[in-house]
Amino acid sequence: MRQLIIQVPRGNGTAVIDIAKSHNGSNLVRFEGNADEPIDVVIVHVSNREVGKVLEELQDLPKVQITFIPTGVMALQPPASEAAQQVVDVEERSPIEIFLSGLQSVGSWRGFLGYAALAGFVVWIGLYTNTSYLLVAAMLIAPFAGPAMNTAIATAWGDRKLLGRSILRYFAALAVTIVTTWLLSLILRQEIPTSLMLDNSQVSAVAVILPLVAGAAGALNLVQSERSSLVSGAATGMLVAASLAPPAGIVGMASAIGRWDMVISGLFLLFLQLCGINFSAALLFRVFGLSAQETRYQRGQKRVFGIALVITVIALAGLLTWQFSNSPNLQRSSLAQRANAEVQKAVEEVGLAKLVESNVRFTRSNIEGQDTLLSVVYVQRQPQVTASNEEIRDRLTQAIQTQLLKQDLNVTPLVDVNVLETPASKQ
Repeated sequence: MRQLIIQVPRGNGTAVIDIAKSHNGSNLVRFEGNADEPIDVVIVHVSNREVGKVLEELQDLPKVQITFIPTGVMALQPPASEAAQQVVDVEERSPIEIFLSGLQSVGSWRGFLGYAALAGFVVWIGLYTNTSYLLVAAMLIAPFAGPAMNTAIATAWGDRKLLGRSILRYFAALAVTIVTTWLLSLILRQEIPTSLMLDNSQVSAVAVILPLVAGAAGALNLVQSERSSLVSGAATGMLVAASLAPPAGIVGMASAIGRWDMVISGLFLLFLQLCGINFSAALLFRVFGLSAQETRYQRGQKRVFGIALVITVIALAGLLTWQFSNSPNLQRSSLAQRANAEVQKAVEEVGLAKLVESNVRFTRSNIEGQDTLLSVVYVQRQPQVTASNEEIRDRLTQAIQTQLLKQDLNVTPLVDVNVLETPASKQ
């Protein structure tokens, strides 16, 4: 439930009360006041979903001034036995409230870019020192969630002005974070990528799922009443930032050391996140009724929504087409998992040894002209096998490389097989 404070010229307060009653308003208060002229001041409490309708009807009154308090209130009425039912506040926010909150969040550039720079410092330290929990800290302070969600709000509402400002702030924040990490890598003379940089730069074939989920989660958080969910806004904001902060840091650090393959994968992720978040969040906002409204706050145009959504879909389809036609560069994480399964299959087919452990990954070194897939395999000879360790190693190496080449992964498989012996007392 929301509280509205309405000021109208003297004699119009009764009309405000009637409008509030027609929308099941409760705890209505009217009193007289004096500003530049005699006025009626009316305090009303209406459910979340009725706010937009009440605002629309109030526009017909002369010289109306409205103070909207966008926080949940509990309007209690007799009898006391019904208090538990009266405080149940689980209705979604009204579309106009979601839109106005988006406009309000487009605030100071100084603080916004300051947080982007601080996020760059933290994400750089995390990637440089291989400290994963610092990446979580960077996600908490990175300001990417705001403009990303405002882009979706503007798309759903069809507001071209808000859409342009949100996209500008999105890329401005990313640019500040990227430049911050780039400068830090240059100043401290970083020469090679760290293992955490490599891990986070490897793109999965299912990478598009994260921004789709993040966009939907962010939209749900903005739509729901603050008391209808235990999931905090910080949690969903962190989910959005989780898909943006590490790639932004990698782009800056990788460009400083000349690893352009990592720069490309980072930029791909950044554009994929924006398109995925905008697509799922905008559609969800539309489902919950966020579209151009016939009030004085109406700035949206139907064609802007259609054009923005079509551009988002085309961009998303283009990115996914590029990803799946550019193997293995933008699918390394998934291909490594697939190759690991093939390694285990090859060991079983040879039958000379049991698999102890296999580790398949793309290497840190950037050998020109090849994508190196390194497979480190530990095996234990099967009982009754009399072949030498060298023979087992050669057979398995050849079988694994043949199996990987058959999969047409477009990689150069390098295999290191280690034959482990059990203790003499166990033989």
